[in-house]
Amino acid sequence: MIHIIKANANHVEGIAKVCSDGYWATYKETHSEAYIEGIIKDFYNHDRILKEVTETSKEWGGYFVAVEENEVIGAGGGGLVGDRSGEIFVLYLNPGRRNEGIGTKIVDAITKQQKEEFNATEQWVSVAKGNQKGIPFYEARGFVLDHERDGHGNVDGESYISLRYYRKI
Repeated sequence: MIHIIKANANHVEGIAKVCSDGYWATYKETHSEAYIEGIIKDFYNHDRILKEVTETSKEWGGYFVAVEENEVIGAGGGGLVGDRSGEIFVLYLNPGRRNEGIGTKIVDAITKQQKEEFNATEQWVSVAKGNQKGIPFYEARGFVLDHERDGHGNVDGESYISLRYYRKI
């Protein structure tokens, strides 16, 4: 049985693995190896994730994890980017576990936190242009494309366009 719970220090390695594997699976066809390795090094390292599961705030509500038989199979998190504006900052699954409803359950947990604890009335998410895993997922959950902007980071002169999606919650 899959449980969606708030992550703690015991989940750090599982979060790092699922986010790194998920990032590779999502972007291996569209992003350079150097870019992917740089993002993983910056965002999915042990020290950063440990801090992100132990130090939370309205701006970062912490990670939620999908756990099955003590294994992290999905992870996601978000926070507030404005007085009433929530954002999903990260969502990845074990690549072999897609299309089982796990991502939806994690998004639901993040959304519930943003509505009930942070009083958010809208929610945003950035999806890399061309991400044919993320775009249909978020559109199926009521997110609508609002605008484009430069994506996160610039590795060796490489940058990408980010699509900004929005929905009322």
